[in-house]
Amino acid sequence: MTAPAQTPPSGTAGGHPDAAITARAVHRTYGSGAGTVTALDSVDLDIQRGAFTAIMGPSGSGKSTLLHVLAGLDTVDSGSIRIEDTEITSLSDNALTKLRRERVGFVFQSFNLLPMLTAEQNILLPLELAGRRVDEAWLETLSTAFGLTERLSHLPSQLSGGQVQRVAIARALVTSPAVVFADEPTGNLDSRTTEEVLDFLRLSVDEFSQTVVMVTHERDAAERADRIITLADGCIVTDEDLRGDR
Repeated sequence: MTAPAQTPPSGTAGGHPDAAITARAVHRTYGSGAGTVTALDSVDLDIQRGAFTAIMGPSGSGKSTLLHVLAGLDTVDSGSIRIEDTEITSLSDNALTKLRRERVGFVFQSFNLLPMLTAEQNILLPLELAGRRVDEAWLETLSTAFGLTERLSHLPSQLSGGQVQRVAIARALVTSPAVVFADEPTGNLDSRTTEEVLDFLRLSVDEFSQTVVMVTHERDAAERADRIITLADGCIVTDEDLRGDR
């Protein structure tokens, strides 16, 4: 099903009650004067809790900017963004850093593992930075689910590309965040490793009820999600619900 997605659901101007993320009238520009580029043009969006959402669009469509502002990695010119019950656009830099550390998980195209740390140390790094205790049972659950139990003592250089990305996904999940953002997580991977990474993102949603938002330029990858949002010129042009096709 394909439908416009720029109008908030009736009666839910403050956001859908099941939304992990609510964005209203989000506007973001870069540059000034004749060189001004509108990256996001009054975007309205609800991201459902416990679902896998893919964001697509051609280069320059605003898809990466949308992910960055939803995650609190970039600011907006105007509009409102909430992660669960927290309005993030009004937070101080310190409060935003704390929110990203404790309530948001990230999976990047370049993995961003620290080479001097073992797989286990990389997974647990967000907890260490947040000053939180390790939940050993949750670590064991993640390690088993991602097939990393026998690799926890290995350095990233001793892991395959797929194992490195699995570590990155486990690291994103270890704090049990409100949302995991994945920015082109399969962009540099071969087809087999791409399928493996998508399988584990899918598992994160299906087995752990995690909310995942993934930016991708690959239609095949996007079709592993529950929903595909497509942007063009800073606006949402289609919003496809794929759950009925499963």
